[in-house]
Amino acid sequence: MSVRTARTALVAATAVALSVALAAPAMAAGPAGTGHEATRKAIEAAVGDGVPGVTVTAKDGRGAWSATAGVGNLKTGKPRSADDRYRVGSITKTFVATVLLQLEAEGRLSLDDTVEKWLPGAVRGNGHDGSRITLRQLLNHTSGIFNYTADEDFGRTYFLKEGFFEHRYDTKKPEDLVALAMTHKPDFEPGTSWNYSNTNFVLAGMVIEKATGRPYGDAIRERIIKPLHLTATSVPGTRVTVPGPSSRAYSKLAETATGPTYDVTEINPSLAYAAGEMISNSTDLNRFYSALLRGRLLPREQLAEMTTTVPVNEANGYGLGLMETELSCGVTVWGHGGGIHGSISEAITTKDGRKSLAFNLNGDWSGDTGAVIEAEFCGKASAKASLPGSGHARNTWLAPAGLSDLG
Repeated sequence: MSVRTARTALVAATAVALSVALAAPAMAAGPAGTGHEATRKAIEAAVGDGVPGVTVTAKDGRGAWSATAGVGNLKTGKPRSADDRYRVGSITKTFVATVLLQLEAEGRLSLDDTVEKWLPGAVRGNGHDGSRITLRQLLNHTSGIFNYTADEDFGRTYFLKEGFFEHRYDTKKPEDLVALAMTHKPDFEPGTSWNYSNTNFVLAGMVIEKATGRPYGDAIRERIIKPLHLTATSVPGTRVTVPGPSSRAYSKLAETATGPTYDVTEINPSLAYAAGEMISNSTDLNRFYSALLRGRLLPREQLAEMTTTVPVNEANGYGLGLMETELSCGVTVWGHGGGIHGSISEAITTKDGRKSLAFNLNGDWSGDTGAVIEAEFCGKASAKASLPGSGHARNTWLAPAGLSDLG
């Protein structure tokens, strides 16, 4: 079985249907009177499925509520903390899209600009043509550009045991990640379909750097992290450690969900770049998504652009670095999921930004994130609610679980 085939099979077996994740007073969530007992049971079930530990925080007008289950360190048995910082994978994409939309609002670029205009020659070869792809198509994954993390050699090098331990500290340049994608044919003609591609957001980060003349992480820090006082959030660049307080991160580093468990906490996140390198915690993520949907970060016109979606399946649509999902109880939530080695995260909020939920699993081979979301917003568990970016780490920061051939 190829890495690509095995990876797809594993996701189909362990991930929930779409992705974009516990003792205090109950908060209003979904149906009247819903508390957090269902959420507590859902995170405990994830630990029962084999996830080492889970940390979760929900927030609404009545205040914040946090809980943990399992452990943050398999060697010492130290529990997870509500304040844990963790790698958020593809949740990075919402931050990147927000900055690009801010630059548009300032007249410094247009989402209808072509990729070629900003990055001459970067998207070219094997049928790729940056002059026919817009920045908007990067942000809503309708560009057709091949997803570099679907390359089989890349998968063997960075997601399986033998390659990971040899290459975990490698520094990857964004230009190299794009060049790898260009060795493959496009998935489809620009604007004719939808497919999640991490290459899109690597390019988006490069455009930010071209437009501002500085690293894209500087723009995120100055435009989002500092104004919102996101004290646990960072863009690590090539830093291989996770700042404390934090837990260890674990993976099987295999084509199956069985076998030995490895500590993969330390990794050079440049292999994800603007598609998934950021670090945060649940409190910060709730604050970010709530502020975003309430219009604190974008003018009305740009927020409307961000929340204009293309269909993904019957219950889900993808906007600009932001996912819309209708839950089983009729509640619609917005947000994103994220997965990277040893870390699976979800961050979601209601359209009015009044109720938010963020959580993290410190293992990447098991656990039903959709059940946690449904439990908190609907008061019951249902495997219908994960957001793009979550799922098994080999496919995430990476790709939306259960949506397509994830490579």
